[in-house]
Amino acid sequence: MAHQQADRHGNGQRRHAHAWIAIVATVVALMLAGGAIWWAWAHRAHAPRPQATTASQTAAPTPSAIPSGSPSSAAPTASPSPTTTDRAQEIVDGMSLDERAAQLVMTPLAAGIDPSAIRALIADEHVGSVILMGNWTSGVAGVREATEMLQSYADGPTRVLVATDQEGGQVQHLQGPGFETMPSEVTQGMMPLANLQSASRGWGEQLHMAGVHVDLAPCVDTVTIDRASNAPVGALDRDYGLDAAGNAQHAAAFVEGLRAAGVGAAAKHFPGLGAVTGNTDFTTDGIVDTTTTRNGPEVQAFAQAIRAADPGMVMISLATYTAIDPDEPAAFSPTVIDGMLRGDIGYGGVVISDSLSASAVSAIAPAELGVRLVQAGGDLACVNDPAFTQPILDGLRARARGDAAFAERVTQSARRVVALKLALGLAQ
Repeated sequence: MAHQQADRHGNGQRRHAHAWIAIVATVVALMLAGGAIWWAWAHRAHAPRPQATTASQTAAPTPSAIPSGSPSSAAPTASPSPTTTDRAQEIVDGMSLDERAAQLVMTPLAAGIDPSAIRALIADEHVGSVILMGNWTSGVAGVREATEMLQSYADGPTRVLVATDQEGGQVQHLQGPGFETMPSEVTQGMMPLANLQSASRGWGEQLHMAGVHVDLAPCVDTVTIDRASNAPVGALDRDYGLDAAGNAQHAAAFVEGLRAAGVGAAAKHFPGLGAVTGNTDFTTDGIVDTTTTRNGPEVQAFAQAIRAADPGMVMISLATYTAIDPDEPAAFSPTVIDGMLRGDIGYGGVVISDSLSASAVSAIAPAELGVRLVQAGGDLACVNDPAFTQPILDGLRARARGDAAFAERVTQSARRVVALKLALGLAQ
């Protein structure tokens, strides 16, 4: 009995102690809670009030990654804004005459050739553009590796403009993982315009990711003779296979699709290769066009496409057009370039030649090729054979040093090339 009473007494004391502990803990908790409430109120009272957010102040979403050296999503056009024109002039004014001439040359890099092979042309001679030739099968990643190497050689105020022929069908230099197999232009001509523009945007995005800035396409040629006998275009399905108006519409859709991907285009081969039998790349026979006229439908196809889509470049053919200028190939004809393209049509962008290492102009000394192009109003001498690059560059420089009027031509052309580079994100 005495043992049971002692236990009850001890239990009572313990219950009494626990009650006091609970009371103290409750008081402390209330004090802490009150302090927290007071601190939060005081902090809010002294904190700056948030301002109303306007649309211009709203944080922009993080942009998707754009590869270094690739164009931005800005739309490259042949009609630069006054600000772009002024900036292009500033950049060119800061160049020597030799550097300006180097902006007017596009040298080739063939598939399988290490980019270091043309390092000196870019780093030392300041050549401003490169065309990727041959069958590149390394895919987007492999081409990207090569274009990044090319960009690493440039140390001037502008970067290297990289171009290729990515028309579709039998003319698609870049292939492999990441590059879709493109249908021929004839097949593209069967597509609704909206579908073609959407597809072209996808093809442009692939070029963009590979570090290519200009697609030397589309062909706006209208074939007017038997297709099989038209070696440069019809026999290879390189045209849209439509009448002049249809070709113009599809060409414009193709250009607009590329533009949406941040890639420039080159409408070709002005004023058209659809009425000759010979391929100017490989022969001097059958490259005289006797039917195309200055205001004929074949030329109007180019006019309509250029005015509708304003491509960054127009490529001039190497054929001769007896009803327009019987004395000079189109690429060396002031009537064709300054008179028709710049005058009649009002085109103010970059005029690029078809390959000046082609058989069609093989009778002309290499050092004279670039000079004759620029004298006629052209801007960018494109070659497929690297052996022609240095002679063409040397010829431009030599003539510019000794002829003030030609030097001004070189300066004007360099401004157009640099303006395009600004539009493509290759200069600031």
